[in-house]
Amino acid sequence: MIQALLSLLAWLLFLLTLPGTLELLVLTGAAIGYRSRPQSLSESPAELPRLAVVMPAHNEADGISACIANLNASLQYAPGCQLVVIADNCQDDTATLAAAAGARVLVRHNETERGKGYALDYAFKTLLAESLAGFIVVDADSRVDTAFVHTFQLAFAQGKQALQCRYRIANPQASRRARLQYIAWLAFNELRLVGREKLAVSVGILGNGFALSRTVLEAVPYEAGSIAEDMEYHLRLVDAGFQVRFLEAVTVLSDAPNQGANAAVQRSRWEGGRFRLMAEHIPRLFMAVLQGKWRLLEPLAELLLLPLAYHVLLLAAALLLPLPIVQYYALAGLLLVVGHVLLAIRCGGGGLAEIKALAMVPFYIFWKLTLMPKLWRNARRNAQWQRTDREGL
Repeated sequence: MIQALLSLLAWLLFLLTLPGTLELLVLTGAAIGYRSRPQSLSESPAELPRLAVVMPAHNEADGISACIANLNASLQYAPGCQLVVIADNCQDDTATLAAAAGARVLVRHNETERGKGYALDYAFKTLLAESLAGFIVVDADSRVDTAFVHTFQLAFAQGKQALQCRYRIANPQASRRARLQYIAWLAFNELRLVGREKLAVSVGILGNGFALSRTVLEAVPYEAGSIAEDMEYHLRLVDAGFQVRFLEAVTVLSDAPNQGANAAVQRSRWEGGRFRLMAEHIPRLFMAVLQGKWRLLEPLAELLLLPLAYHVLLLAAALLLPLPIVQYYALAGLLLVVGHVLLAIRCGGGGLAEIKALAMVPFYIFWKLTLMPKLWRNARRNAQWQRTDREGL
């Protein structure tokens, strides 16, 4: 009886992890041979489009002036573009400081519709009334390349409709957790996007450093109110036939939170929102793929791949169960994760510091397990967006 139960559990773990393992295999294989070579796009003969950099900001008084100064340095090389801050449900001086720093400010107050998705939807709908060709979203704790805005202009001028640039952690040296998060972002935010770009599928939206054209927003309004609004909106984009392209020529940087409480808020919000989307969208996407909508296969596979810490934990559990065929699969799956992470480090320009940090992975996985109660709360349908407090600003 016990043996039968253990075998059943082994097969269950196999079925839970197989889609994610296949997704990792395909994307890692597609990205082999890639090296990070950020280069400017060739100049376009067409007139450069007018863009707005849209910065959603909720109680960002401590750091918004520095962020605006950084973006203004990039805007100097992007004629016809502007910076618009959407001060959303702020109880501090965010709006006043943003205006003083030289940004155009939109103020929004809505106690029932709270969160970044609602703020962006309000900003886009307001700005679409003007002669703007597209919009770049940059979070209020970010830093960008000098060529950032101009490079997006060139990409739009060459016919791109939706874009996602590199999104990296700026302070991997701040703590061991930050270093591990940096590695995870190299895999999730960069290597997988390279694989999808090579496979000619939509690369995804990461919530920061993405851009949408007027055409896209008129066809698919940014009506995404969940706490994982970027993934929610990307699913709608792909469903409507649009493809997000990877713009590797520029990077947006953001600090990882070092304090345990702040890191827990950020991680549980992201992953809780992801699990909510999995519950809501996997059945629909699965049925759509069966009906021949093949463009939804990659978004479905992305949702079926659990965050790597949980994926590794389930594979490790399968490895311990006494069913040889599943044990061989689990070992191969774990080796694939190792290869995926090492390739991400190599392609992202990492080195010995990142490889040494991998020794802390078991402790990182344990920390992730302690977040399960918060993650479960954030996976509920009525979960509320919660801001991550900024550090060191």
